[in-house]
Amino acid sequence: MKDYKGTREAFTMALMELAEQDPRYVMVCPDSLKAMRATEFAERFPERYIEVGIAEQNAMAVCTGLASCGLIPFVASYCGFLTMRACEQLRTFVAYPNMNVRIIGINGGLYGGEREGVTHQFFEDLGIVRSIPGITVETPADESQVYKAIKATALLEGPVYIRCGSGREPVVFDRSEPYEFGKLHVVREYGEDAVLFASGFLMNRAIAAADQLAQEGIKVTMCDVHTLKPLDTAHTSELLSRCGAAVTVEDHNIIGGLGSAIAETAASYCPTPVERVGLLDIFPSSGEAEALTDYYGMSVENIKAAVRKAVSRK
Repeated sequence: MKDYKGTREAFTMALMELAEQDPRYVMVCPDSLKAMRATEFAERFPERYIEVGIAEQNAMAVCTGLASCGLIPFVASYCGFLTMRACEQLRTFVAYPNMNVRIIGINGGLYGGEREGVTHQFFEDLGIVRSIPGITVETPADESQVYKAIKATALLEGPVYIRCGSGREPVVFDRSEPYEFGKLHVVREYGEDAVLFASGFLMNRAIAAADQLAQEGIKVTMCDVHTLKPLDTAHTSELLSRCGAAVTVEDHNIIGGLGSAIAETAASYCPTPVERVGLLDIFPSSGEAEALTDYYGMSVENIKAAVRKAVSRK
């Protein structure tokens, strides 16, 4: 078996390893096998690969049927098509009866829309799945975290949504870096001037901002929020209370995703000023991933400015 390189390849490798150990694991694709870099899975497990064509709603319904028979289906495609085109099926047929379906969405955020533009830049998906009861939501930052997220959630009860990338996302963590489902991961702990929460494909920028701010005299605690739902509320509220100011960083609309989750926690447990770095509730243009995220206010300098603003509001 080849080693993985990229979030989609990491997903496929993790699923194949699970399938080797347990015959319940199957894969359903709405004409997305090649996009998922999963051809090897179909070749090795042809009896456990189901192709439904360009029909995401049908794919979700097929997964429900498979899960009702005791199988553990993974449905994998572009995250917007799974969470928007098949939203009713996801909500009513998967989440409502608490089916063991794993939804793997690729091309999350602006990083995914370089070639196709706004129709393939999915920055609403996390807000959609967070609002549906019973769905676990994972937002891994890079390839090794995707691999670990697949393994960590494989036997969870109920539906799981895991957001993957486009192949453009940078490698952030060493493969030995810990990944504990449902828990915050403190990546930098310089001090308590502010707490910086990041999730997904801008993690490298959040880390760089924390490092540079420390050199400039602003000491932050920087956390990776790879489990967005259920959020690690206890640790989150403890950090908010201790630091007294917070910044969130995500490749997603600032409404509905990480920024909303942290602001909700602050409002419920320990009122704290929260600055949100992400897409500012607008439809973006097409462009190269790094340049595009810079243009829309998600650069390292934008993150540093948000931290300074949050600290000034303490």
